[in-house]
Amino acid sequence: MPVELESIRTRQIVALRTMINLNESVVSSGVKEPVWKILILDKTGQDIISPLLPVKQLRDLGVTLHLMLGNRREPLTDVPAVYFVSPTDENIDLMSEDLKKAMYDSFYCNFISPLARPRLESLASAAVHGGAVSQVQKVVDQYLNFISLEDDLFVLRRYNENSLFSYYSMNSPGTSDVAVNSMLESIADGLFAVCATMGIVPIIRCPKGNAAEMVAKKLDQKLRDNLRDSRNNLFTMDGVRMGHMQTTRPLLVIGDRGADLATMLHHTWTYQALMHDVLELDQNRVTINNVTAGKKKEYDMGTGGTDKLWNNHKGSAFPTVAEAVQEDLDAYRSSEEEIKRLKQAMGMSGENDAADEAMTSLLADTTAKLGSTVTSLPQLLEAKRLIDLHTNVATTLLDVIKERKLDVLFELEQKLLQHSQLDQPVTQFLTNITHQEDVLRVLIIAFLCQDTVSQNSYDQMMNLLRERGIEESALKHVQKLKSISQLGSRAANSTHTEEHQGAGTKTISMFGKLLSHSSKFVMEGVKNLVPKEHNLPLTKMIDSLNTPPSSTGISSAVGINQMIGGSSQAPDIDDTYCFFDPKLMHQPTKETITSARQQPAQDIVLFVVGGGNYVEYQNLVDYGKRKNLMRVTYGCTELVNPSQFCDQVRPRILLPFL
Repeated sequence: MPVELESIRTRQIVALRTMINLNESVVSSGVKEPVWKILILDKTGQDIISPLLPVKQLRDLGVTLHLMLGNRREPLTDVPAVYFVSPTDENIDLMSEDLKKAMYDSFYCNFISPLARPRLESLASAAVHGGAVSQVQKVVDQYLNFISLEDDLFVLRRYNENSLFSYYSMNSPGTSDVAVNSMLESIADGLFAVCATMGIVPIIRCPKGNAAEMVAKKLDQKLRDNLRDSRNNLFTMDGVRMGHMQTTRPLLVIGDRGADLATMLHHTWTYQALMHDVLELDQNRVTINNVTAGKKKEYDMGTGGTDKLWNNHKGSAFPTVAEAVQEDLDAYRSSEEEIKRLKQAMGMSGENDAADEAMTSLLADTTAKLGSTVTSLPQLLEAKRLIDLHTNVATTLLDVIKERKLDVLFELEQKLLQHSQLDQPVTQFLTNITHQEDVLRVLIIAFLCQDTVSQNSYDQMMNLLRERGIEESALKHVQKLKSISQLGSRAANSTHTEEHQGAGTKTISMFGKLLSHSSKFVMEGVKNLVPKEHNLPLTKMIDSLNTPPSSTGISSAVGINQMIGGSSQAPDIDDTYCFFDPKLMHQPTKETITSARQQPAQDIVLFVVGGGNYVEYQNLVDYGKRKNLMRVTYGCTELVNPSQFCDQVRPRILLPFL
């Protein structure tokens, strides 16, 4: 059996725990008493740590306080301080002030990404002036500038509407060359940190002629430079982050968001993706408004890995999740009934010796059962907490599904994606949809998924938007992108019908248990849709690149070629995609590339430049399970929900980034 590879999340947690433990390995037995310390973070460090290490785990590691670097802090001269911050000029200035004032007993300076020499010299100068040279215990480059949200999911930055990593910024003519180069450099730095943490030197593939290729070139050079540096090689056999030996090389595929815009706007039907779309899931936390109580309730999803329902069903269709919640609720109620029966047994009393003797015998048996129940009480309380969490979240989702007819929209879009015949025109269908953003999303998907859109159809779409008072600019932008693609200027930056073929749904008429009157989830009027297994465009790209040359399908290449009006003869896939191998001294030959593809990779990373989503992530995970791969990992510059992506396709963008 193949060795199970550690997930990126597991490896980042180990690195963070080691750092917090003053850069010494944490004793797994927990026997060693932790050194009490304070943890000082900036916003980036907080975003990295918060989904991975809850406050309780920080306490277990000896963290008595965690403070923000930019906030006012009191001196604590008898306590060591662990810094985990980005190496920015502002942060270096703040740390220099701390050193000059000798605010702490000792300083452990950990930088999220490598510290440049001028900034290191500035820090050293401050330590000298403050007489704190002997107190600076360590200065370490951690290479942890990414956020692990799941075992197989990471992002480079938390979503920010003004982020340079956004699809908007990458495609805006207003973004300067300096800003573009800085953005590409930051993305390459983040991917280098991912490789260092996972302990892999992958073969890199990407489409030609876009931002993904530029990132791939920069990453390839960074890996080469590090492999040549014998003093600072992060990938040596005895390196602390070295991964398990593998029979095949890992494969890193860098994709461009423009290759598939439709998936970013698609109404989804799976639990985690629905939460991201409807409830704005952020950093594994979801906030629900309780209108009755006038309060907001925040939930952490999957914290600590003990939530079996989340682990098993975050990628499941919503009706399946509702049924699983109902089953857990029924099981918990059974446990409650058992406790009540035991309490009644303990309260029994007898009036004669025979009754007393019977009661003694019964109590002996009951006491043993009650002891077992008390022992499992913490587990029971935790089960109750998780049931309440999922019941509240699922009920809120169900209300939105009914209000916005999300099940109907999902089914419609699945038909559009697979080019099925519709009962009526899309514009006519949308007359019953009241939510303006839903209307816009469906129209954009309908536009993207048709080979050609007649002027009459386009006018009908625009008229519908005007009648509803919906901003027309997003549809105009998509039309411009598509026209550019059809001219051949940017063939990869469009979505073609063939790219989505295989999508679809099955409708089941009855919910069984869910329609019972005792059910918490009254799902009458909501379709029980079960999505069919299919590969989205970027998953298809993975499949094409990881299939031996002799059996490679060419449907994707044919689809793109036909889309731009070219010949149906598809180009060779190795001519369409770049190939980088940081371990090779010279440029790879055709034979080298063909040889590398003979053995499909068992460890695959898909990274999307320009934003990603949970739908694409789950699609890749499902593909990895079907192919029985050892490890698949999905990453993106930032996770963007459909509402946020709609904001990014406005007329502010005139031409795509080339």
